[in-house]
Amino acid sequence: MLGLFSLSAEVRPYLFTGGNFKIILIQTVIVALGALGMTLIIVSGGIDLSVGSVVALTSVLGATLLLKGAPPAVVVLAGVAAGGLIGLINGSIIAGFGMMPFIVTLGMMGVVRGLAKGLADNQTVNPPPGSPVNALMARQAPTELFPLPPGVWIAAGLAVVVTVLMSRTVYGRHLFAIGSNEATARLCGVRVRRHKVLTYALAGLFFGLAGIMQLSRLTQGDPTVAVGLELDIIAAVVIGGASLSGGSGSVLGSMIGALIMAVLRNGSNQMGWQTYSQEIIIGIVIVLAVGLDRFRHRRLAP
Repeated sequence: MLGLFSLSAEVRPYLFTGGNFKIILIQTVIVALGALGMTLIIVSGGIDLSVGSVVALTSVLGATLLLKGAPPAVVVLAGVAAGGLIGLINGSIIAGFGMMPFIVTLGMMGVVRGLAKGLADNQTVNPPPGSPVNALMARQAPTELFPLPPGVWIAAGLAVVVTVLMSRTVYGRHLFAIGSNEATARLCGVRVRRHKVLTYALAGLFFGLAGIMQLSRLTQGDPTVAVGLELDIIAAVVIGGASLSGGSGSVLGSMIGALIMAVLRNGSNQMGWQTYSQEIIIGIVIVLAVGLDRFRHRRLAP
């Protein structure tokens, strides 16, 4: 016990520095972007387990296009569009055939991961150095908090956009209505199928952008990355107050949840804990988050 406290005292000076806060914010970006899309899906009463595979595929796609000399803007747009297309397919199958989101996206997780490995020929894709895409997550002045990478500001700006979308638009009101009671929403004239397809497609755009940020952070496309990322994203959304039953959730809560997940991983690294210890901690956090969600629902139930 004494050794634990002495270790904490040793890491504390570095933990509370501008450079480490910058690392935490950079680590938050990918989960935060995924959480924006997942918030839309979970509020509507759905789930998406293919996020990690989509991130891997779009990172490989972006690296491949860079390797072929495509302009950076085309690379970003292609990655985002690929994520949106996968989301569109997920939403169309779920809404069109009335299938469970868990099963559809679980199957898509394997399909997309296989596509990523096939596109990369089962190896990492290393684009030429110095691409502007790499600057999205570049850590300049590593010992200082500012300047922050563009990716951090992009995630923050998109969080504001999604907040407005959910709270100030008809689409947002319909989203909550579908998640609260799909049958009632349909009887009230909400086009449930169309909204589900749109929601998964919109979420896919955020997942695709997260893949581009992954590419920028690693400076390579790796078809094996982001395994289990969907669990971090779902945990962030649930920790932020969203219900897995649908009908409740907020962007601010999801962003706080994403930040908590990043702090947990960063703190574990600072303490020198092994990777398996980190996974145990994250798993416990997920179980506790879902348990709190169930407890809240039982208290609110008549």
